[in-house]
Amino acid sequence: MVCLGNICRSPLAEGILKSKLFRANVVIDSAGTGAYHIDQKPDSRSIAIAKINGVDITDQRARKFLAEDFDAFDLIYVMDNANYRDVIEMARNEDDIVKVKMILNEVFPNENLDVPDPYLGGDFGFKNVYKMLDEACEIIAKKINPDG
Repeated sequence: MVCLGNICRSPLAEGILKSKLFRANVVIDSAGTGAYHIDQKPDSRSIAIAKINGVDITDQRARKFLAEDFDAFDLIYVMDNANYRDVIEMARNEDDIVKVKMILNEVFPNENLDVPDPYLGGDFGFKNVYKMLDEACEIIAKKINPDG
């Protein structure tokens, strides 16, 4: 799961997907395309909305997305079109590129919709972002582990 700073959207996506696949043998992680918040906990508002929904993300720490992540992960979900471009720029070959997916395309195929960044406020809050990511992660979880 990749967003810009790895403190709002991608930690939520990581935590939500982990909560849905806690019995599956999969590695789920998150990172940011920027190095603004390395080693910091998720934003307190992400922690709060996750907690309200029974998901604990307090053990996560922000890190930067690296080219080596293409080797470590089979799928790389990005939160918005800017993240997509940044991650694709780091791709070393076509095998890397095909791993990168827009997360909301799971809900709205081929529409390439952004998960809005709630960090600075705006029209969409953390509650709405949580709902969007929860819906997308439910679909992803069923694809990864169809038997639940």
